[in-house]
Amino acid sequence: MIKKNKIKNYIIQAKDKKIINKAIDLLNFGKIKVSEKINKTWITHQWIKKSVLLYLYSKKNKIFKCAENSYYDKIPLKYKKYDENQFINDNIRIIPYATVRYGSFIDKNVILMPSFVNIGAHIGKNSMIDTWATVGSCAQIGKNVHLSGGVGIGGVLEPLQNNPTIIEDNCFIGARSEIVEGVIIGQGSVISMGVYIGQSTKIYDRETNNIFYGKVPNGSVVVPGSLPSTDKKINLYCAVIVKKVDYKTLKKTELNLLLREN
Repeated sequence: MIKKNKIKNYIIQAKDKKIINKAIDLLNFGKIKVSEKINKTWITHQWIKKSVLLYLYSKKNKIFKCAENSYYDKIPLKYKKYDENQFINDNIRIIPYATVRYGSFIDKNVILMPSFVNIGAHIGKNSMIDTWATVGSCAQIGKNVHLSGGVGIGGVLEPLQNNPTIIEDNCFIGARSEIVEGVIIGQGSVISMGVYIGQSTKIYDRETNNIFYGKVPNGSVVVPGSLPSTDKKINLYCAVIVKKVDYKTLKKTELNLLLREN
């Protein structure tokens, strides 16, 4: 039971803290996910997301030692107590200065360059998180995904969002792109460098003239662009789907070639 208190908004009882901590442990080892695809539809398990929020609320800041530095935070690092055998067993490679918070899950054969992975995030097999990329809280990254240098994948905690941002299997996200606010990038899509997509961003398909919000369809090749404003006085930013590719074509074709043939 969570009780109200005049000094603090809520007091979380010890038995409830155990349940919350158990949920974070399950997230950490990939036993549960904040979001999963059921019957071709992404479902967000709100109770898991709320567990993350309550975990943060229930913890106090404390000193964490890492190499020559000290940190003051609520959430410990995921790999703080790992030895070589555990890294070998997990079959992951982590380059110095990559920061992974406890409560996130990193699957087999993932490479983490100096990047940041927040609590609740789930990264699928054979993915690479490149230098200075950030994977936000509860974000879902599929299998065989490449997040290029400086990519930002939005979280659900700051600011508070209803649904996690999702990058489906076999996607490539170009350098310095930002995907936020629960946007879904459909499987097999290629996002060019410097593309910014939130829930209010127009996603324009030049082949069909359709405009999407919140989801990039499967197999899309997307570049930054613009569309005329309603009053026709200026052009406003949008993301442009310049073509569609299937996974077989994607595997056989160089990414730079796909993006050049606009």
